[in-house]
Amino acid sequence: MATPTSDSTPFLPDSRQAWIRLSLALIIGSLGSVGMWSVVVALPAVQADFAASRGAASLAFTLTMVGFGLGGVIAGRLTDRFGIVATIALATVLMSAGYLLASRSTALWQFNLIHVVIGAGSSATFGPLMAEASHWFERRRGIAVTVAATGSYIGGTLWPPIVSWGILTFGWRSTHISVGVVTTVLMLLMLAVLRAQMGTVTRRSHVNAPPPKVDLQLSNNTLTTLLFVAGIGCCVAMAMPQVHIVAYCGDLGYGVTRGAEMLSLMLAFGIISRVGSGFLADRIGGIRTLLVGSIAQGVALLFYLFFDSLASLYIISAMFGLFQGGIVPAYAIVIREAMPASQAATRVGIVILGTVGGMSLGGWMSGVIFDATGSYAAAFMNGLAWNALNVTIITALMLRARRRTAFAPGASVA
Repeated sequence: MATPTSDSTPFLPDSRQAWIRLSLALIIGSLGSVGMWSVVVALPAVQADFAASRGAASLAFTLTMVGFGLGGVIAGRLTDRFGIVATIALATVLMSAGYLLASRSTALWQFNLIHVVIGAGSSATFGPLMAEASHWFERRRGIAVTVAATGSYIGGTLWPPIVSWGILTFGWRSTHISVGVVTTVLMLLMLAVLRAQMGTVTRRSHVNAPPPKVDLQLSNNTLTTLLFVAGIGCCVAMAMPQVHIVAYCGDLGYGVTRGAEMLSLMLAFGIISRVGSGFLADRIGGIRTLLVGSIAQGVALLFYLFFDSLASLYIISAMFGLFQGGIVPAYAIVIREAMPASQAATRVGIVILGTVGGMSLGGWMSGVIFDATGSYAAAFMNGLAWNALNVTIITALMLRARRRTAFAPGASVA
């Protein structure tokens, strides 16, 4: 049995204690991500119950994303000030209340609006948890951040079939109540164990976290703004296949089932990508890892333009998932490498807001372009343009970091 960190025993980064914390964070992230996935599964049942249009019922997902993005910034700020345990505990209660209120909705607008609360509650188990995990490691920081982020993909694999079974067996209202109760009990239990592992002094673990290792000679606000814009760019591009692959396969005559299989394939390979990018970041750094992922994502998008056979789409979708899964966690690694630990969760939350905005904008924009052109070809090209914006920003940061290394006092000039 592991001995919790006590006031007299300082916590050591990369220790066994750190790996125990990371394991708990992965479980908590997998549980909390239900707020992002349940709304997609419940959509048909809710639409039928309220006799609504598909567009009106789909607004619940949009508002979930709004709550997730804005909630991540607030949760990040609370984490920097009060610690991750208190923040996720509050978010858990908030998300649970959202599910219970959603189950009692008497009108679709109520159901949709309540999903802002559900999204906000879920957000604490993504960006802030990645930032927190970065404080527990130094040599293995990259893998720690990406493992913490992988909880959302694991949740995306496990929760949809569970929620679907519940809706078919008990109805969507009873299922929402069950999700709220079960996740509250399990998450609070995991948080209690994490709190015991962290002890009293290190609940705000950034206090004793290792300092930044990269100096870009940019203010924290400037760097945050650049990463925010870069996040929009990469996720507008990312949204094109993820949001529209099912419809795209339907248009090509392959059927929506094939498209759904390709989407699952993306998420499955995304798990591999997230963990693999962590190993890469520990060797070459967060900025270079982010650049590699962004360039690779652009290559996969380019393939979509030239190949549309069924077999090729399966292969390209697997490639896309393998290339893009590590991009979003890499932002958290860059922030932790270049900014003070005391601001990490807040800054990560702001950049994650940019990525969420990019996903929302990209999904909508691709649909508009398709309506205007009757084809997804222009939408893929639009994604490539936004991806190029991301690559340009990250390349500039990488070159700046290289110049700082080259001309730092005492550095040798090749």
